[in-house]
Amino acid sequence: MLINLPLLAALPFNQLWYYVPLLVAISLVYGATRHELPGPILRHAWHTAVWMTTFIGGIFLVALVLNWLV
Repeated sequence: MLINLPLLAALPFNQLWYYVPLLVAISLVYGATRHELPGPILRHAWHTAVWMTTFIGGIFLVALVLNWLV
């Protein structure tokens, strides 16, 4: 059974797909400004990506709770 792609694109969370390449690009550039070797760049990029996702997730949860209360 094939997935109906137009139906999948109409789901409300389709804008989250913009987050993944933006997160990768920002994390790699930020890591490359701190280090020169590929290993430390990738390690720093991973930590930056986790930190950014946690921070943005926290903001989302606060906004969700405020929306629920109001």
